[in-house]
Amino acid sequence: MQRIISDQAPDAIGPYIHATQSNNFVFTSGQIGLDPKTNKLVEGISNQSKQVMENLANVLETAGSDLDHALKATVYLSDMNDFQAFNKIYQTYFNDSYPARTAIEISKLPMDALIEIEIVAEVK
Repeated sequence: MQRIISDQAPDAIGPYIHATQSNNFVFTSGQIGLDPKTNKLVEGISNQSKQVMENLANVLETAGSDLDHALKATVYLSDMNDFQAFNKIYQTYFNDSYPARTAIEISKLPMDALIEIEIVAEVK
């Protein structure tokens, strides 16, 4: 097992790391829309969705993977009314080979984020 910490992703806001690699799989921690340069949330669901996907792409790259090797995504939304706006951004990060996915609404996310995503991927 290997612990993954990316210098291209925001600092963890709790006692966790960016990802864990075991055999040929990478399990990311949930990412919210924190700008890695400022460690502050970007504003709005579209901007947070973009930032989350960029953060995840950077974590996966550090782990020797990428979004094309994503197997499963779990998406947490603070408001399911943001589902379509999120989907519009999300689909631009994949080459028509989307991973399996679960999307659920929850009552509150860390730092009052609007979205959090975690991914399981294969190593390239």
